[in-house]
Amino acid sequence: MVTLRKQYAVARPVYSEDSFAEDHEKIYRQRKTILDHMKEYLTCDSKRAKNAVLSLLPIIGWMRIYRVREWLLGDVVSGISTGLVAIMQGLAFSLLASLPPSYGLYTAFFPMLTYFFLGSSRHISVGSFPVLSLMVGAVVTRLVPENGPPANITGFEGLTPDQQRVLVASSVTFLMGIFQLAMGILQVGFMVVYLSDTLVSGFTTAAAVHILVSQLKFVLGLTVPGISGPLSLIYTLEKIFVQITSTNICDLVMSIVIMVVVFIVKELNDRYKAKLPVPIPIEVITTIIACGVSYGFNFEKIYDVDVVGKMVSGYESPIAPNMEVFQESAVEAFPIAIVGFAVAFSVAKVYSIKHDYTIDGNQVSYIYINPLKPKRFLLLNIFGASFRSFAASTALSRTAVQESSGGKTQIAGLISAMMAMIVTVALGFLLEPLPRSVLGALVIVNLKGMLMQFREILYLWRRDKPECVVWVGTCLGAILLGLDLGLALGLGVELLTVVFRTQFPRCSVLVNIPGTDLYRDRKDYLHILEPKGVKIFRIPSPIFFANIEFFRDKLVEAVGFNPLRVLRKRNKALRKIKKLLQKKDDAIAERGVRDLLHQMTDEFCMNVEDTELTANINVPRVDLHSLVLDFSAVSFLDSSALKGLKTTLTDYLRVDVDVYVVSCDACVLEKLRSCTFFDDEIGTSMFYPTLHDAMLHVHGLSALQLK
Repeated sequence: MVTLRKQYAVARPVYSEDSFAEDHEKIYRQRKTILDHMKEYLTCDSKRAKNAVLSLLPIIGWMRIYRVREWLLGDVVSGISTGLVAIMQGLAFSLLASLPPSYGLYTAFFPMLTYFFLGSSRHISVGSFPVLSLMVGAVVTRLVPENGPPANITGFEGLTPDQQRVLVASSVTFLMGIFQLAMGILQVGFMVVYLSDTLVSGFTTAAAVHILVSQLKFVLGLTVPGISGPLSLIYTLEKIFVQITSTNICDLVMSIVIMVVVFIVKELNDRYKAKLPVPIPIEVITTIIACGVSYGFNFEKIYDVDVVGKMVSGYESPIAPNMEVFQESAVEAFPIAIVGFAVAFSVAKVYSIKHDYTIDGNQVSYIYINPLKPKRFLLLNIFGASFRSFAASTALSRTAVQESSGGKTQIAGLISAMMAMIVTVALGFLLEPLPRSVLGALVIVNLKGMLMQFREILYLWRRDKPECVVWVGTCLGAILLGLDLGLALGLGVELLTVVFRTQFPRCSVLVNIPGTDLYRDRKDYLHILEPKGVKIFRIPSPIFFANIEFFRDKLVEAVGFNPLRVLRKRNKALRKIKKLLQKKDDAIAERGVRDLLHQMTDEFCMNVEDTELTANINVPRVDLHSLVLDFSAVSFLDSSALKGLKTTLTDYLRVDVDVYVVSCDACVLEKLRSCTFFDDEIGTSMFYPTLHDAMLHVHGLSALQLK
């Protein structure tokens, strides 16, 4: 079937940048100064004050339009479903943070309660997140090891080991919140763009491996001390395999059964989610059954199963963070803040796209998501840490449950928090016989999504090898060196790939596609029109100090000669001829000298091979009369590139090659003017708005007339 294509014809003058400026007057905009921005930022009126209050407390806005009959039932069902998941995840992820399970319930309550008042998204569910829990746990294990004395911190005096761990976890979380608050105030939300999807995928996959290994001791019923630092995963595996013969069979069998059952039911939930009103809360069901069986058969005494034990009843008084812990953990707290920021931003992006609202990275750091772009002055983690909860963030799994089960507003989040409060205050004792191996099994089975990301290696290798290097480098670095150093290594590898792409771009020689005003890489097409004596060179990246020499080398490779060498040889030949003329050497014919001088002063349109004259004088010939540089992809030039570019253009002009620069960005052109780039040799007349304008100028309208 023949595709009918629309035709277009344009009749206009051939423009250079100078002639275009003559025919079309440009508006020169007055840019705001820093003082203007400050005045605008600090100016306040009644409307702005009202918006500030509504943005600080979004609950005022959405509560006024709450549709009780339409939304309340869905919020209640969603809140109960999400609350059950949050409670189980809080208990399980507290093991990752090396804390007593009851403090996981704190993390399921305080951050969610804060978000109810300050959160602007109706779909986000906040609470414990496995990667952050593991990173906090690494600090807790380092400062309060299971075997050995704790760190020399004054605030530890008179506290039990569990209380010391809680103090460390809450202090690290508080410091993490301070870092995130600073990121919001300083408007550095752009930092999240450096955490690409590839890097985050590799990092979270490595975190899943760490989480899996950390839970093996609970699943196998072994006593393995927590280890932190580089190669901690290897050392942990070594200690596990040394004790593998001491595996508690009851723990192992129970964990395997629970993992199989939970996995199967979760798959059924995914397959039939369109038909199920709410997902089957299999984690809650298995936890209740495991508690009952453990209590009925006295697993703790008969089978030596490690259980949750004494649960803290009610809420303890707030505590202040410890400044010595701040000093000891600042290096770890910053990457935890970055990861929490990135995770929250990623989840925010998913739901902003799905529900058609915008997000702002600078606002995410306040309350993680901000469709209305409000300013926040308190963070979830700062408030939660004051009440002994550990690092919280959004989680795609809980958020998916809250949304899919009918949640319309943060009333669902409030009900979820209330359920955690009820368990903490009244029902916590029922969880005391729960085997820790059950919690470990629930953690492992929930790692499926992150572990399946290993499949991305083959996909990336086939489609984008530098991205694959970033993924593998980040994942291996985080596995072997630890999550904090692994994140830094991943960022380094990612930035190196960016440098590599910009420092060594894929330059190309363009040719005309016959019958069109289009120009493409000559290596990609069979039917092309390449005008004789003209070269079109394109560099698809900014030009700066790191790639200016690469640009010059590729340009020499494209045109087939080095203009500086040609100029030197010509000058050398001219000096020899002058000396021979002064000596009146009869070996040089008068006509040969006259022809040579003619070649020296006029344009060279001859073969590139050298011409050998009498007296062994060689003069390089150049078959190029016009060089066109396509700058359509050049977004900026730095000072080093300006100097190198000017030298390059001058070299070609001095060997009688006309140079044209086309499709130059207006900002780049303005910078060339402001940096006194133009002089007697290099003028603005060399610049053309489009490539076709320059080619029509070079060869005349009839040579490239559209067919």
